[in-house]
Amino acid sequence: MRVILAEDSTLLREGLVRLLAEEGHEVLAAVGDGDSLIEAVAAQEPDAVVVDVRMPPTHTDEGLRAALEIRRRWPDVKVLVLSQYVEKRYATELMSANVEGIGYLLKDRVAQVGDFLDALERVGAGGAAFDPEVVRQLLARTSRADPLSRLTTREREVLELMAQGLTNASIAQSLHVSQSAVEKHVNALFDKLALSHTTGYSRRVLAVLHYLGS
Repeated sequence: MRVILAEDSTLLREGLVRLLAEEGHEVLAAVGDGDSLIEAVAAQEPDAVVVDVRMPPTHTDEGLRAALEIRRRWPDVKVLVLSQYVEKRYATELMSANVEGIGYLLKDRVAQVGDFLDALERVGAGGAAFDPEVVRQLLARTSRADPLSRLTTREREVLELMAQGLTNASIAQSLHVSQSAVEKHVNALFDKLALSHTTGYSRRVLAVLHYLGS
């Protein structure tokens, strides 16, 4: 995979460059700010970018805003956010349009190098990869009108795993239930969220993202 990295920590950036190269990926560029990331994508047209959220000059949300720009201008470029923070506003915007080829991992929760590499491969293949804590924070709603409030505990567990990018088979394995039971829960939550007549992969995406609050 042809990858561009955007990370302001020189030590971490160089470590990721070496890791990806050792795994057979081609690192086209490694930059330290959002503007440089946009320029590198325009020049190199990578398959994917790995981007931090908080980078110079303000160290607030430059990385996510750059990621949004990349998805707008180059929709085929996959984006994996690797950050210490969940920046809700722009994360919701990034994920609400189309999460195919999108991932969001928290640095402190990537327990194994293999977890990061697996997530990158999944995103690069057009799938999704979201840290469970990212999903929990983005799905946190207090409104009594929240459609998610109608889901059972098990349906919410299935929805949370769907949001991480897991297939029905993987969800069944995680919850120690049959795949047919997972399919039943998935169909039930689609009905409750009024998504039964939506077709394709977008139905799984909408089940997670349609009700995200700004």
